[in-house]
Amino acid sequence: MWMHVTLFLLCANAGGCTDMFNTSGVLLEFTAVDFYEKMHSGKTVFIYFENQVSPTISLFLGELKESADVLKDYGILVGKINCKRETVPSYCMKETVHNSAFLFRGGKEFLSFDLDTVFDVNSIVSEVLFAILRDEVKYVHSDADLLVLEKSVRGKKDIVLGYVSSLGTQEHRSVMETAYVYGSKYQFILITGGPVLKRLGVHRASLLSRVWFLHCRTSHTDRCPLTPMRTPLSTLGMHTFLQLMEAPLLSEVYDDPSAVPKPQFPYQQTPQVFLFSHSETEHLDRDTANALAWKIRGVALLMLVHRKSPTVKTPVEYNAAYRLPDKGSDVKYLTLENLDELLELFLQQEGDEMEDEELEAEECNINEAVSNGELDDEIAASLYVNRGHEMQMDSITQLTSDDFPDAVAQSGLTVVLFYLKWDAVSMALLSSFTEVGEWFADADIADVHMSAVDCGEWTDLCAAQPVGFLPISFKPITAFPSILLFRPQEPIQEYRGMLGCEPLHRFILLSRPATPQLLSNQQDVTSFLHGVPHPELTDYNPDRMVGLFRTQIHSGVPVFNEAAKSLRGRVLSALLTDVLAQEWAADLSVNLPAVLVFPSWRVHTQPSVLSLFSSVDHLLSEIDAALLHVLPELTVENLPSYLSLGKALLLLFVGEEEDEIGLRQNKMLLEEMRGVVQLGGKRIERYLTCWIHLQAADV
Repeated sequence: MWMHVTLFLLCANAGGCTDMFNTSGVLLEFTAVDFYEKMHSGKTVFIYFENQVSPTISLFLGELKESADVLKDYGILVGKINCKRETVPSYCMKETVHNSAFLFRGGKEFLSFDLDTVFDVNSIVSEVLFAILRDEVKYVHSDADLLVLEKSVRGKKDIVLGYVSSLGTQEHRSVMETAYVYGSKYQFILITGGPVLKRLGVHRASLLSRVWFLHCRTSHTDRCPLTPMRTPLSTLGMHTFLQLMEAPLLSEVYDDPSAVPKPQFPYQQTPQVFLFSHSETEHLDRDTANALAWKIRGVALLMLVHRKSPTVKTPVEYNAAYRLPDKGSDVKYLTLENLDELLELFLQQEGDEMEDEELEAEECNINEAVSNGELDDEIAASLYVNRGHEMQMDSITQLTSDDFPDAVAQSGLTVVLFYLKWDAVSMALLSSFTEVGEWFADADIADVHMSAVDCGEWTDLCAAQPVGFLPISFKPITAFPSILLFRPQEPIQEYRGMLGCEPLHRFILLSRPATPQLLSNQQDVTSFLHGVPHPELTDYNPDRMVGLFRTQIHSGVPVFNEAAKSLRGRVLSALLTDVLAQEWAADLSVNLPAVLVFPSWRVHTQPSVLSLFSSVDHLLSEIDAALLHVLPELTVENLPSYLSLGKALLLLFVGEEEDEIGLRQNKMLLEEMRGVVQLGGKRIERYLTCWIHLQAADV
């Protein structure tokens, strides 16, 4: 009797249905009246209108029956209407209706599905949920689309980004089921590959479906830091992964690892990793731990153990430890030369089909977040190309606290890279730095000495602590990597350019000549204006400036000299005095003193003339303004310098030039933009007006 009552209640709840039961689920068979009643009740209903039953249709009905049990958990009724017994004119009378299934929502047809797209349980569940969540789950095709969504949720929500190799699969279903549960908490996004995969570090097509977590809620950078899900994509796996994303990035403890409690729910199946901190290097140890925490996020929980606590009894020869979630698992202590050994321990998963190059590239993206900014393509490429290879550093000198003062005092120009071994940007720049060192060694340039300091090892030196009785002439290094240029008896210069071989190489070459150069005759002037400091710079036209003064003891000369030193490596500078300076001033109809600025972009030799400058800062601002193109083209290399001006960018986007007509149109657009700048006057001075070529630029 109880069995019959149960069956009656089930059918009554569905409303006038024909019972069709099997072990895999229940498929409701609606009458026409039931169909209209359910459709107008506001329920979501997935219906197939059955006409003729072929073997293919029979297979589909079996899959539809199995999907009913799954979809009812999401409030979706699944059923069929037998058009031979019931008449629904809008559907049963159509000849092609037997090739489609229909989703009804809000009293009307919401979407139709070709049976080729809903062929099994996974495809039915994933496609139906995807349709219902189409306003919540975004679909992006390009990195530009992804960037727009990142900006829209920054400070509000994190993003769960899924790549499925094809729709309607088990992985697609897992993403959709997770989105249904967590959609109000996270922004879910689906991608199909292409440019977005490149942004995520997957450099070639993959057969594997993947998920990334973008930390946008607490991000303050242009792009949200990301963490890859490193386990096979499943609904349970995603649920576990999202719980781990809510765990603290780094916990700090003052107990011995053996006394630290095991993780509690929901992290009880997660390994624990311990790093040890010393009082003297606490800041650097915390940076190290944070960097490692990003790399193993979602795989293990990281804890920083403070040795200054009297309860920490671990011998000092150990610098790391870990505990697995197995019952009775003890803490295992390690002495590591490189933290990459920990990564290999926890990130290597036997049987995982994830390609090594994809994993390496993802770690590059994680380190982007750690370094609080986007890595340019050269850095990402350097990290990828040099993965697993020991770097050859014969071309540079590794300096220590003991030999640093003598090294910088004995060389004409010492270029020093301060780096950390565990920082991805540091290691990428170290690779470029070494290449530049090899070039100087091969070119037999003796006055340039390329050196490096490992700040993880020589913390006292990087903290600018005195070496014996000798004071350190620079401020403590707080940003990594950093490059400083040292010359005996001269102020220290910091390199602020792009982190690549060519920009660094060019900067050092431009820094070698005396600043400013003293010009004593017309031949010197001609050589300065039209020559190059080194044959390697033959194809590069640097900015130049010349100071004109009546005598070398004029009060404005020290101001000019200081400005020239500040611009060293960017602008070639020269000083012209006495009769030759007066002749130049007469030819140009200017009064002395004056500074002549020759921007590299100007095709004619007529300089900009600066006559009044009260201080070094005032002169530098005037020089920067004179060097600025009226309508500059925005590139990756000049973007940082333009952004440093603090002006809003007024951008003209120029498209691809497919033919001569396109080329002429682009030129006309640029001329019109120049006209806008000239007519704008004071109103447009607060903007930096520039243009960008969408095909040529990587900005």
